[in-house]
Amino acid sequence: MKHESYGFDTLAIRSGQQRSSELEHSEAIFVTSSFVFENAAQAAARFAGDQPGNIYSRFTNPTTQAFERRLAAMEGGEACVATASGMAAITSLCIATLSAGDHIVSSRSIFGTTTTLFEKYLPRFGIETSFVDLTDLDAWKESIRDNTRMLFLETPSNPLSEIADIRSLADLAHENNCSLAVDNCFCTPALQRPLELGADIIVHSATKYLDGQGRIVGGAVVGPKALVDEDLFGVIRTTGPSMSPFNAWVALKGLETLNLRMNAHSQNAMQLARFLEQHPRVEKVYHPGLETHPQHNLAKIQQHGFGGVVSFVVAGGREAAWRIIDSTELLSITANLGDVKTTITHPATTTHGRVSDDVKARTGISEGLLRVAVGLESVDDIIADLARGLDG
Repeated sequence: MKHESYGFDTLAIRSGQQRSSELEHSEAIFVTSSFVFENAAQAAARFAGDQPGNIYSRFTNPTTQAFERRLAAMEGGEACVATASGMAAITSLCIATLSAGDHIVSSRSIFGTTTTLFEKYLPRFGIETSFVDLTDLDAWKESIRDNTRMLFLETPSNPLSEIADIRSLADLAHENNCSLAVDNCFCTPALQRPLELGADIIVHSATKYLDGQGRIVGGAVVGPKALVDEDLFGVIRTTGPSMSPFNAWVALKGLETLNLRMNAHSQNAMQLARFLEQHPRVEKVYHPGLETHPQHNLAKIQQHGFGGVVSFVVAGGREAAWRIIDSTELLSITANLGDVKTTITHPATTTHGRVSDDVKARTGISEGLLRVAVGLESVDDIIADLARGLDG
């Protein structure tokens, strides 16, 4: 399907599909480990790369390819490769683009496991990382070295929803012969398209909003065709962190309702943030839709909505935060997000529990901080469930 002239919702529903000889209307799930060949010559040609076609589902599967084509179209990218998880996407990206002696400049405000990857595992292969404040452009500039090859960030950040100036960081990266990789998990292409702002690479955890119902684990990288189809595809083919066909199908169907869901998440989150902002037990609320958010105006420029995550600090530290969590009856106590079901977690002891106390302090992960990924239930019920603990 030629999609240059179609709108976002049409791409979400129609792009990526290539019907089989059965002419199915809904996308098919190809649950097979391998594919047969018409003859020995065809098998040899496909293994040699002289003829396109499916070989083995670790790296060629029609369902997975449909998901990849659709997500690339929705992000406005040239190509996409799907992976077994969001962390598999980030790790594969690093393997594909970095070598011993290279250097990354990363935001401090990233997912805790990504921090662990950069601090603990990449140094074993001679790759160093410097961490900077997400919104401090001067710090980014000062941290770039001659051997810096990648700038990496999440925006909005997890869990404080800080907003990076993607266009300025893209300009900085390109001035220094670096690539800019953006984790677009919180917004998805429904609310933010970093490639249009100058970013080179998009990373996704399909586990979150792309699926949207907490059913699967998956990831993806979107970027230039040469990078994705050659370097990244080679890593996936060789090392094997592949997305399963079933998970690809679930995420593919999730993309069909992405715009509707992201707008509904954003609306509910905005109402919850307003409620929390007025509550006497709440010391601070982090949501880019609030006028008090330091990057509110930037978010209005580079996002199409403010997203579904609201974090807030309560007086009384961990004891008070845990009491509020344990008082909920409706909200799900889990660290996952991007679900139609509202979830609540205590970042300091879950998502960022393995991060050092120093890093927590520098990134604002306090003991009184709670993160709510606002779902699609009645927002009045969500507010009432939180109020139970806040008012107690």
